Amino acid sequence: MTSSINTSMGAREWAMLIVLSILWGGSFFFVGVAVADLPPLTIVTLRVGLAAIALWSIALLMGLHPPKSVGIWIAFLGMGLLNNVIPFVLIVWGQTQIASGLASILNAATPIFTVVVAGILLPDERMTPLKLAGVAVGFIGVVVMIGLPAISGGDSLLAQLAIIAATLSYAFAGVFGRRFKTMAINPIITAAGQVTASALVLAPITLMVDGPLDIAEPSLETWTAIVGLAVLSTAIAYVLYFKILASAGATNLMLVTLLVPVSAILFGSLFLNESLEVIHLVGMALIALGLSAIDGRIWRRLTHARA
Repeated sequence: MTSSINTSMGAREWAMLIVLSILWGGSFFFVGVAVADLPPLTIVTLRVGLAAIALWSIALLMGLHPPKSVGIWIAFLGMGLLNNVIPFVLIVWGQTQIASGLASILNAATPIFTVVVAGILLPDERMTPLKLAGVAVGFIGVVVMIGLPAISGGDSLLAQLAIIAATLSYAFAGVFGRRFKTMAINPIITAAGQVTASALVLAPITLMVDGPLDIAEPSLETWTAIVGLAVLSTAIAYVLYFKILASAGATNLMLVTLLVPVSAILFGSLFLNESLEVIHLVGMALIALGLSAIDGRIWRRLTHARA
């Protein structure tokens, strides 16, 4: 099912992870614009549907063709369910019930679940005390940066559990997605197959919940945000996702959820005139410390130097 990966990321993997966090951090901005005109499930379905069109267009231009194997398409469906359909629906519903700050903190627990799930299911991604400590420090950094006052005692327990279930689904998706490396499938095809399967599942659900979309109703600004969400934060982002997954594994890949809040806050300070405060810098420093512990190289060198 899996082949070995590099447990420590090189400069190339770190660069891709940072770019991925920027693309996913930007999705909050795009969704914030689009939600003024469109209901959440419609946004999600348009996101994966347009991303599928963009990715298959790129694939055909590169001379890549859809796989004919039924087994591969079943794997795409499994990945789409774990990585898009289940978490997207749970998060969309959960965020209608709880504060966005709390949802962001709960979502940042993804690496914790991934360390555990990958440690149990993948022989080359075993849990270590340093990894667990790094994830814990990074998670604390997210809490510090977002701020505990964002958590309200009145928030729905069921909605919080929905967000946690979504993060667990992401963790299993990271482990499940390792199989595509052994199938020798181009990351563009893997990304295209996953979002296509997701769109096919989400479309009937969205029609039942939100009803048919009046294309003329959303503003040009909303459609621009939807295209940005689909092409940048989904199509390009998932190509990077599967590249990182193939080379660095599920545990390292899910570190992106610690970096996404950093990107979102930096976007806010750069483009939305939001203030960048000292507490944000403290949180970012804790996240950087946690990431260095999960990567492990600096800490191993310090240990060897003392020995």
